[in-house]
Amino acid sequence: MNKVLVSFFSASGVTKEVVSKIAKVIGGDLFEIEPVNKYTNEDLDWTNNQSRSSIEMSDQSSRPEVKNKVSNLSDYDTVLIGFPVWWDLAPRVINTFIEENNLENKKIYVFATSGGSSVNNSFNTLKNTYSNLNFISAKRLTSNVSENDITSWIM
Repeated sequence: MNKVLVSFFSASGVTKEVVSKIAKVIGGDLFEIEPVNKYTNEDLDWTNNQSRSSIEMSDQSSRPEVKNKVSNLSDYDTVLIGFPVWWDLAPRVINTFIEENNLENKKIYVFATSGGSSVNNSFNTLKNTYSNLNFISAKRLTSNVSENDITSWIM
């Protein structure tokens, strides 16, 4: 694997914990996808139809603003994109990240954290939405992911 960017969005810290394990195994540079307006616990209340995350996920065109773009994306051959699964999809901030960064000609691996949801619908939706991009594979990872699981998936 050539130069790798491990990009991720972590709302509650679980995804960030998994990212540290990935970085230890494969190396790569880390890039945190940070929304301009950080999510509060109330924003993340999926049982409240009026919470910020519920409103964003019910609107396919929602694109929460992010703080930064990757300044040297041309340096990378492979990009990992990690996120928690929300409503069986990638959070809308992931769409913002993809649309604001030119990922053409990159190998893209997706990983998601979830207590029980699969990554498959998130991955397939991203592949269909961004059909011009080279999505390779996806994996659901938990905080107890082993180095062997990571190596067998990505290397």
